Amino acid sequence: MQNRREIREAVLKSLYATEFSGESADEILTKVLRPQFQNTEKSTLDFAEKLYLKTLKLKDEANTLIEKYLKNWELERLASIDRIALHMGISEFLFFDDIPTKVTINEYIEVAKKYSTYKSGKFVNGILDSVLNELKQENKIKKTGRGLIESKI
Repeated sequence: MQNRREIREAVLKSLYATEFSGESADEILTKVLRPQFQNTEKSTLDFAEKLYLKTLKLKDEANTLIEKYLKNWELERLASIDRIALHMGISEFLFFDDIPTKVTINEYIEVAKKYSTYKSGKFVNGILDSVLNELKQENKIKKTGRGLIESKI
């Protein structure tokens, strides 16, 4: 499988294109996302498509979660890249049982720092950490396998 950071970045760009182009998810998959992975393993494209589609489907629920932790700020005022990165992180928490939550948080901190503002890394870290704690309390995080279950000390 191709480097997952590169895949996440491609999905971020595709979600951004979906949000601002007015084209359908199918059009973006066909024109933007799939061409980037046409010469890669099937598992790479599968991961990219799943992340893209699950993130789109989860958008409203993710916005509701994010809004709870915005202090003196409105969702609409967030940098678009930050909001999309948060959506993707929440999607990984909920739908990717094989990715540790710490990896997800670290990946989206780095993606936000690369594609958004200089403060975005800290912001994404704080929101994802808060959302993760809520999802854990609600027993919505289902991670299995060695190294994926956090031990309580």
